[in-house]
Amino acid sequence: MLVIISDLHLTDGTSGSTISPGAFRLLTERLADLALSASFRRDGHYAPIERIDLVLLGDVLDVIRSTQWLAGAVRPWDDPKSPGLFDKFSKITADILRHNDAALAEFRQLAERGITLPNSLNNGSPATGNSQAIPVRIHYMVGNHDWPLHLPGENYNQLRRTVTARMGLANYAEAPFPHEIWESNELVQVMRHHKVYARHGDVFDPFNFEGDRDTSSLGDVIVIELLNRFGVQVEQQLGQDLPASALAGLREIDNIRPMLLVPVWIDGLLDRSCPQPAIRKEVKRIWDSLADDFLEHPYVQQRDSWSPVDIVDGLQKALKFSRRLSVGWASWIAQFYAQLRGNDSQSYFRHALTEQDFRNRRARHIVYGHTHTAEVVPLDASFADGYVLHQTYFNTGTWRRVYNQTQFDASEHEFIAADTMSYLAFFQDDERSGRPYETWTGSLGIHPLASTTYRTDPAPEPMTAGEPISTPRVPLRAPHFAVPLGPSPVSATR
Repeated sequence: MLVIISDLHLTDGTSGSTISPGAFRLLTERLADLALSASFRRDGHYAPIERIDLVLLGDVLDVIRSTQWLAGAVRPWDDPKSPGLFDKFSKITADILRHNDAALAEFRQLAERGITLPNSLNNGSPATGNSQAIPVRIHYMVGNHDWPLHLPGENYNQLRRTVTARMGLANYAEAPFPHEIWESNELVQVMRHHKVYARHGDVFDPFNFEGDRDTSSLGDVIVIELLNRFGVQVEQQLGQDLPASALAGLREIDNIRPMLLVPVWIDGLLDRSCPQPAIRKEVKRIWDSLADDFLEHPYVQQRDSWSPVDIVDGLQKALKFSRRLSVGWASWIAQFYAQLRGNDSQSYFRHALTEQDFRNRRARHIVYGHTHTAEVVPLDASFADGYVLHQTYFNTGTWRRVYNQTQFDASEHEFIAADTMSYLAFFQDDERSGRPYETWTGSLGIHPLASTTYRTDPAPEPMTAGEPISTPRVPLRAPHFAVPLGPSPVSATR
C-alpha cells in the first residue's frame, strides 16, 4: 500500500500557523484503518499486506517561510556553497524540528513500531488477539519550500541525517533527498509496483521553479522580502493601533492562494477589522513601499528580461494598491497569473497529460502537490486486447489553513478560511478487494467571529430585500438537455 501526502509546511513558528499535532495522530489512525481494509483481497479472504510506503511529496519542512531570514544579509538565493547560507538553513531547520516535535513524533513511532494488523487464520479471516507489526517506510521528496534538502555536500548530508533521525525517514541521508522519483531507486520501485507517477509539481510554476531545484526562485523573494517583511514591519509600526483581529489576520498572509491575491485579501481584511481610515491607509502605504522595494530587487529585475510577459509591470498592477484596477482587480490578477503560468486553469491536470508515464501507459495514476487544492480528474480510458486501463490525475491538496475567495461578488474581497488535510492511498494487485485507490479530504471550518470585529465599508444590499419569504411556486420545466416530446412549439414572431 502506498500513501501520499504533501504540503505540510511545518514552520519554525515565526510566521503563520501550522496544522495541529492531532492531525498526525489522526493520520496514524487512518493508516491503520487503510491497512486493515487493504488486507482484504479480491476474492474476499484476509491476508495482511506486507508493508506501507508513506511518501511526503514536498514542502514539508518550510525553511523559506521564516522571519529569521530578515536578520542579517544572508538569503536563499546566495551561493548554495556559502557557509553562511548553510548555517541559516541549518538553524531554521533545527527550529522547525523542535517546534513541531510533537507532530513529528508520530512519524518516528510509525517508522519504529509500524502498524499492527491481525494475523490471518487458515480460513482466510482475521485472527482475534493474534497480531503482527506491518513495517512503515517514510520517504521524503522535496518541493520549492524545502529545496535546500536537495543540495549536495557533506554539510547538507549532516543536516539530512538529523532530519532523517527526527522524522523516522527511510531516505538515504548521504545523498540529496529526491525531487524526482528517478533520483531514488527505492522510490522508482515503489511507484512502479503501484502504477503511480508522482512529483511535487513546482516545475510547472515559473514563480517557484527556474529549471534547477538546487537554486532559489522568485517565490522565495516574494515570501521573504515582501510577505514576511510586511508582517514584521506592520507589527513594529502599528502594533499598538491595529485591532487584534487585524494583526492575527496579517499573520496568516502566506496561507492565501494564489499568492498574488494577498493584497486583495489585505484590502478585505482591513475593511472588516480596522475602523480607522488613517490606519488602513498606513497599512497599505507600508505594503506599497515594500512592494516597490521588491520590484526593484536585482533578482526580480533580472527576470524581467526573459519573461514573455512584462512581469514587473504586471506585478505592479497585481501587488500595489496605488496601481489597482478600479473594478475586477481580483479577476485581472487571476488572469495575469494564468498568463505567466501558461495555463488558463488553476488545475495542473493538463500537465499530467504530457507526462511520459501517462503517454506510454506505464502509470495509471499521475500525482502532483503544490497547488494546495485536492483534485481527482479522469484523464483517459484505454481499451485494447480485452484489457481496460483507466488513468487519473490526483492532487494531494495540503495540510494547512487555506483562505479561498468567495465567488458571489469578487469585488467584496471576502475570503473564507478552513483547516484542511488530505491524503491519497494506492493499492497494488488484489489489495483493498481489488480497488486501485482511495482518497480522503477533510476540512475544519474557522468560526468567523474569531477574525471579524468591524465592518467599515458599506455592506451590499441583502439579497432578500423585496423578495417573498418563500418561493410561492416552483416552475416545472424539463431539464435543459431533455429531448422534447412531440413537435416543437412554434415561437411567436413580430
